[in-house]
Amino acid sequence: MERPASGEVLMSQAIQPAHATARGELSAGQLLKWIDTTACLAARFYVFFEAEKHAGVSCVTASVDDIQFEETARVGQVITIRAKVTRAFSTSMEIHLKPVTLLTEQDHVEHNLAAERRKVRLQHEDTFNNLMKESSKFDDLLFDEEEGAVSTRGTSVQSIELVLPPHANHHGNTFGGQIMAWMETVATISASRLCWAHPFLKSIDMFKFRGPSTVGDRLVFTAIVNNTFQTCVEVGVRVEAFDCQEWAEGRGRHINSAFLIYNAADDKENLITFPRIQPISKDDFRRYRGAIARKRIRLGRKYVISHKEEVPLCIHWDISKQASLSDSNVEALKKLAAKRGWEVTSTVEKIKIYTLEEHDVLSVWVEKHVGSPAHLAYRLLSDFTKRPLWDPHCVSCEVIDWVSEDDQLCHITCPVLNDDKPKDLVVLISRRKPLKDGNTYTVAVKSVILPSVPPSPQYIRSEIICAGFLIHAIDSSSCIVSYFNHISASILPYFAGNLGGWSKSIEETAASCIQFLENPPDDGFISTF
Repeated sequence: MERPASGEVLMSQAIQPAHATARGELSAGQLLKWIDTTACLAARFYVFFEAEKHAGVSCVTASVDDIQFEETARVGQVITIRAKVTRAFSTSMEIHLKPVTLLTEQDHVEHNLAAERRKVRLQHEDTFNNLMKESSKFDDLLFDEEEGAVSTRGTSVQSIELVLPPHANHHGNTFGGQIMAWMETVATISASRLCWAHPFLKSIDMFKFRGPSTVGDRLVFTAIVNNTFQTCVEVGVRVEAFDCQEWAEGRGRHINSAFLIYNAADDKENLITFPRIQPISKDDFRRYRGAIARKRIRLGRKYVISHKEEVPLCIHWDISKQASLSDSNVEALKKLAAKRGWEVTSTVEKIKIYTLEEHDVLSVWVEKHVGSPAHLAYRLLSDFTKRPLWDPHCVSCEVIDWVSEDDQLCHITCPVLNDDKPKDLVVLISRRKPLKDGNTYTVAVKSVILPSVPPSPQYIRSEIICAGFLIHAIDSSSCIVSYFNHISASILPYFAGNLGGWSKSIEETAASCIQFLENPPDDGFISTF
């Protein structure tokens, strides 16, 4: 154990066989115990050194935000856990502490992110309730598509643990990490009952401790699968505590709940697809909808929690390779649209929103039913200089170069978001009319690096990995417009609020687009591009 001068606490642990699963990988439950211990020590050091008159107070775990498990560790390896107090909120503690001293630029980043995470935490209940109301509006859409769905009744698991002195701190309160480890064990058993494979914990959707438990309590852990999403499954775990009298009377105290998300792999380490869930009882429907709402919230706040620096993926523009770059731009969009695993996240009138998670990559598909001919929608959407007329995320679009009849290079600027500088992009726009035997128009977009338009201090240079429109004719007077975006970290903040449920940005933009397409400007106002 080490406590650097910066106020951090470092814990290094050698992974022994007792810490590992049958596959020789570090148990997620054991890791949770170590994380909780290190965080608790960091909090105690902060209380002791920054508020000496309160030395000796007991620091207990109140809640844990999302945890993402990105890599595995194996027996024989050594892991280091780093804990640091990034911000102190008076409402989160029973004593008032001095503000955390910020010394480095990274300190300021972590300090601000702590405020963002807290804001999301406080909004969570209202956001969740709103999403639950919305989800009931498209139950028919969800359940009509279920073929071969299964009930989750066979996934219910219950376990009982007696809290002994080694499980508690010197005040007799059960370690939060120990409770989380027990929760992980029972959740893993529940997930395993839905597949003939090895489930492993991918993420945790917020632990919230509602009350303490102490030495002598019996803790009852109940787990059940709530819903499945292609290659992942959500397991809900509820913990109740009973002292001797409560045990005899059959009444307990609800002390914790959490939702754990698992993947499962076959013998060749390939992710398996879980069977879809068919809710039957009223409680089944509640848990089913709740899992959908939580997934949306997770997606929305993912960029706040991870805060990863993005590795540029832009290609360098080369006029000699114009044809191949344009073709690959179009092909990438078509491949994105053809991928399996899209999940409906919301539907309202003429608009449906789907999301696709692949490892740590998120993509969005917005489907719009438009009362306008496909060829007219194609002409309007091809002209990005008119995009500011309907898209609030686009301030301006200037054509840099007409590369060919069907390709152009554009410079796009975006509005200020979260009190940051505005973003800008340099993109290649490639369009294709349908072949004789098809009826789908394509408008593909990808960022490129163009020496003539270098990054400016006025903007934050962002990128589009793969995006665009596929326009499919229904009849001579209507079409389906599908917008796809393989979301990069720089673009995610514009989508996060909508996916998370605390804004209607995507729906509002889609509605504006429909209005624009169904009531277009005069023909003379439309570009020939």
